[in-house]
Amino acid sequence: MSTLKRFAGQTAIYGLSAIFSRLLNFILTPIYVRLYSAKVYGIFTFMYSWASMLNAVLAMGMETTFFRYLNKYQEKKDKVYSNTFMAIVFTACSFLLFTIFFADDIARWMQRDSGGLYHRDYVRYVKYFIYILVVDALAVIPFAKVRADERPMRYGMIKLANILTFIGCNFLFIFLIPYLIKSGGSFALFFSQWYRSGWVGYVFISNLIASCLTLLLLLPEFLKLKLKYDGKLMLEMFIYSFPVLIANISFIINENIDKIFLGFLLPKGAGQQDVGIYGACCKLAIFLNIFVQAFRLGAEPFFFSHAGAENARQTYSRIMNYFVIVVSIIFIALTANIEILKYFIKGNPAQQELYWSGLGVVPILLFGYVSLGIYMNLSIWYKLSDQTRYALYISGVGAILTILVNVFFIPRYSYWASAWASLIAYATMMVLSYVMGQRNYPIPYQLKKNVMYLLVSSGIVYLSFEVFHHHLVIGNIFLVLFMIAVFIIERRELSRVMLADDRGLNA
Repeated sequence: MSTLKRFAGQTAIYGLSAIFSRLLNFILTPIYVRLYSAKVYGIFTFMYSWASMLNAVLAMGMETTFFRYLNKYQEKKDKVYSNTFMAIVFTACSFLLFTIFFADDIARWMQRDSGGLYHRDYVRYVKYFIYILVVDALAVIPFAKVRADERPMRYGMIKLANILTFIGCNFLFIFLIPYLIKSGGSFALFFSQWYRSGWVGYVFISNLIASCLTLLLLLPEFLKLKLKYDGKLMLEMFIYSFPVLIANISFIINENIDKIFLGFLLPKGAGQQDVGIYGACCKLAIFLNIFVQAFRLGAEPFFFSHAGAENARQTYSRIMNYFVIVVSIIFIALTANIEILKYFIKGNPAQQELYWSGLGVVPILLFGYVSLGIYMNLSIWYKLSDQTRYALYISGVGAILTILVNVFFIPRYSYWASAWASLIAYATMMVLSYVMGQRNYPIPYQLKKNVMYLLVSSGIVYLSFEVFHHHLVIGNIFLVLFMIAVFIIERRELSRVMLADDRGLNA
């Protein structure tokens, strides 16, 4: 099997596991928006936005560092594994000790929009998320080891177990327990003493249970740990990982701080409602984000392990070409079928039009994810050349743009400003990474062809959404025509890849 085919196969497994897990998780979205008002769903979105940002801090950029140093010091694999893990353990324990004693103050600060009405509940939410964040942080390096060992099936099965547990607990709290209470019997008295109908905290409890199960399933990876502290290696890894950490925080800022700003910059009472609408519409862009994340899961260990191969840069260029094609197709497909997808966030009849009022931001968010995916692909140049400081520069520019656009325009344009801020930031990062990369670690990307695919797909999306008002049939006709055109353009290259072997791959 050729190297490229092996990469595609592993990425496909990561992708299928991610898609399947997200699809299972996605079925909860229509349940949430039907069960909770837009304002209550805003609490859900707000809490997970903060959790995503703190996840990046606790991971410390050590996942990327683990892959880089595993490849750089193959004779020190055990030390690389144990030192990256110990670094995260120290950070996670410090975070736990510091935050758990200030949960009340944190909750008071976060619930500005509710006027302190649900303070006791907010304290519980904060504590649940502290535990979730610590448990998830402890799983980062063991999960990275599963990927480094090229075991995508094991990775996928653990992720699947996590999401099935999360969904199962949600159904237990949302449907089964209310049914048992209503039906009477011996269980009814027990559950009715503590169960609260419509309480969003049960979602967070379900997440904590699923995270703890994941940590238990990673026990074989924990047993392989040989705690060998190496101060010199640790310092070197910190120097490498710090810019990656800042870059990851910037990514999360770009992805989540808009929801936080919406809660603080809009008038009291409107903030959480708009966060709920925007958060629900963001779910419709999730399928493209799934592919981007699946690509990252397969690409990161592959790029590092393949760095020393002959004509590696030509291989990276070829991967980029196929990546652009796939994200362009997904971009068009999701927009063309928005009239079907919108029913996942229809909510109850009284809330339906409220949720659907935000559908116009979906194409903007989608192209933002396209830009982010291309940036992730491009970013390999500074990781391989140990110039991770450029990650700090590029992502810093993106974060600044996100903050400025949100702060200045949210008060006037609400979540529309947030969607455009995301697109502007990711597109700028994509362009900066390409320009800097070609100067410092040139890779022969097929620039003209890739730009053509992006421009044509964007034009089709504009016509489908704005001119033909997301007409289902016309949008899908555009999709089919685009796919036929891509096949005609790429048919010779596809034939070469299908027939290539390991030695002839980059010929």
